[in-house]
Amino acid sequence: MDSQRYPRLSRITVPADLRQFPEAELPAIADELRACLIEKVSQSGGHFGAGLGVIELTVALHHVFETPVDRLVWDVGHQCYPHKILTGRRDSIHTVKQKDGVAPFPKREESEYDTFGVGHSSTSISAALGMAIALQAQGDPRKVVAVIGDGAMTAGMAFEALNHAGGMDPEPDLLVVLNDNRMSISENVGGLTRMLGRLSGSRTLNAIRESGKKLFGDKKRPTARFMRRWEEHWKGMFVPSTLFEEMGFHYTGPIDGHDVPALVATLKTLKGLKGPQLLHVITTKGKGYERAEGDQIEYHAVGPFDPTVGIVKKAGPAKPTYTQVFGDWLCDMAAADDKLLAITPAMREGSGLVRYSKEYPARYFDVAIAEQHAVTLAAGMAVEGAKPVVAIYSSFLQRGYDQLIHDVALQDLDVLFAVDRGGVVGPDGATHAGSFDLSFLRCVPNMVVMAPADENECRQMLSTGFHYRGPAAVRYPRGSGPGVAVQPALDTLPLGKAELRHRGARLALLAFGALVPAAETVGRELGLTVVNMRFVKPLDRALLLDLAKTHEGFVTLEDNVVMGGAGSGVAELLAAENITLPVQHLGLPDAYHNMPAANSCWPKRAWMPTASAGPCGNAGRAWPVIRRGP
Repeated sequence: MDSQRYPRLSRITVPADLRQFPEAELPAIADELRACLIEKVSQSGGHFGAGLGVIELTVALHHVFETPVDRLVWDVGHQCYPHKILTGRRDSIHTVKQKDGVAPFPKREESEYDTFGVGHSSTSISAALGMAIALQAQGDPRKVVAVIGDGAMTAGMAFEALNHAGGMDPEPDLLVVLNDNRMSISENVGGLTRMLGRLSGSRTLNAIRESGKKLFGDKKRPTARFMRRWEEHWKGMFVPSTLFEEMGFHYTGPIDGHDVPALVATLKTLKGLKGPQLLHVITTKGKGYERAEGDQIEYHAVGPFDPTVGIVKKAGPAKPTYTQVFGDWLCDMAAADDKLLAITPAMREGSGLVRYSKEYPARYFDVAIAEQHAVTLAAGMAVEGAKPVVAIYSSFLQRGYDQLIHDVALQDLDVLFAVDRGGVVGPDGATHAGSFDLSFLRCVPNMVVMAPADENECRQMLSTGFHYRGPAAVRYPRGSGPGVAVQPALDTLPLGKAELRHRGARLALLAFGALVPAAETVGRELGLTVVNMRFVKPLDRALLLDLAKTHEGFVTLEDNVVMGGAGSGVAELLAAENITLPVQHLGLPDAYHNMPAANSCWPKRAWMPTASAGPCGNAGRAWPVIRRGP
C-alpha cells in the first residue's frame, strides 16, 4: 500500500493498529478507507455501494470494540469489504470474487474477525444472540454486536430474534446496530421502511437540526445540550423507538452514520450498558462516490471500471440471458391472461422484473427480503383463483422451503416458481450456488419440475408451468444459453415428455437442462444416444424403459448435486421396474464448490459411488466426477 496516498491506512494491518490512533484522526482514516475501497473494487469488481455506506461505522466499531475478542456479526455480507480491509486483508482485497481470492462475504474459515458466515440476509441478530447467550453462560464478559442493514430488517427472522432477545430473563448483553439506508439491492419497500424513514426523510426536521448545529455551535454548551434534548423529544413523534422499546430493547438514535465522532461517543456509551440495546444509524448507500450515491442500484455491485468515468454502459449481449427470457415471457403472458400476478422477494433487477413492474404495477408485488412470506402469499392468491408466479433465486427458495411444501404443494395449489440461478453461479460462491434445487424439489409430492436446454425451451416451459393446474417449477441457470432463437408464441410442451436429440448406440446420455448442448456434442461425436430430458419430474417413463431395452447403460448429466438429483430419479425408476442396467451419474459433488484453498478439491479428481447395491447393478462401482470451479 502506498504510504504517501494512505499515510494512516498503510499502518493498519489489524484493528489493534487502528485503536492506537487518537480519535481525532479517525475521520481521516475513514476518508483513506473510502478512497482505498473505490480504488480496489474499481479494479477487481465486486459489491460497491453498500461498503461505501458503512465506512465510518466500520471504523468506529473496530475502534471502540476489542475485535476479534468482542464479536462483530455482519448481516447481508456485501457490507463487509471495509471490515475486511481493516482486518488483515487490505493487501488482498483486490482478489475478491476471484479463484482462491478473498470471499465476497464474511467467511469464518478466512479470518477470525469473520465471526459468522453470511451470504443471505437477516441472520445477524439470531447468530449474535446465540453468541451472547453462550458467552453469558460461561461468565465471559465479551461484547457482541450485530450490524443489520441493506433491507435485512424487513425479513421476519430478524423480528423473531428481536422478540426472543427482548423477552429473556436474564437479559442478554447484545447490541444491534440498525444501518438504515433505505436500500437492499433495490429500494426497500413496506410499512417498516416508511416508518424508519419518517425522520430521515423529513426535510423540515433535518433543516432544523442542521440550523441548530450552526446556531449553537459547541456541543458542550448548555444551549446545544438543550437542543439535543429537544430533538430527542420531537424524534419520538417520527421514529419507531416505541416499536423497539416495547420489544425489550433500549433504543438510541437515529444518529448520523457518517459522523465518526458521534458514532464513537455513542458506541462507547452503549458498550458500557447491560441488556439488549439497539442503535439506529442513518447512512447513504454509495456515500462519498457521487455516481454511486446518485444511482444506488447500478452501483450495488460492479465490474471493473474507471472511477474517474464511472460505469460505462456496454452493448447488450448478442443473445438474451435466461433472466431476460423470463422477464419478456412474464410481460407477454400477463398481456394474455389477467390472472397472472408476479411476486419477488426484493429481487426486481436480478430476477428480470423491471419491465413488468412498470407495465403492470398493480399486478407486481415486491415483498422485501421475505422469501417465506412470498411463497405463502402466492398460495393465498392461488386459493382465490389468481395465477401467481414467484420469481426467485434457487438459493433463496431454500429459505421458503417449508412454505413450498406445506402451504403450496400439500394443498396442490396453482403456483408457478421461476427458479433463477440454478446450478453453479460463479464468484458469489457457495451461499448463492443453486446446487440443490433439483434434489429438494423432485422429492415434493404434486410438484412438476422442468429444466430447459435453451432459451426458447425456457419460454415454452414457463408457459407449460403457467397452464399446468398445480405447483410447478422452471429451473434455469444464470447468464445466457446456447443462443437458440426465442419464438414469440406462448406454446406449451407435452407434460413429462423428453426429446430424443440423437439416436445412437451402446450408451444413452440423459441430460437435464444446461448440460444438454454439451451432451449432444459428445453424443454425436461418439455415436451415442442423446436425450434432452426436459422434465425432472415427472420423468418420461415410456422413453426410458424403451431405451433400457436397447442400450448397455445410461449416463445422466445435471448441474445439480448428484445426491438425490435428477439422475437419482432415473436410477429409482429402473429399480422400481426391476431393470438391471449400469448408470453413471455426472453432476456436482457432495461438497460446497468454493471451499478454502487449503481444503479445496478443485480441480482434483474425486471418486464418488453413484448408487448402493441394487437392481441397477452399481454395487461396488465408483465413477469419476471432475469437480470444476465456476
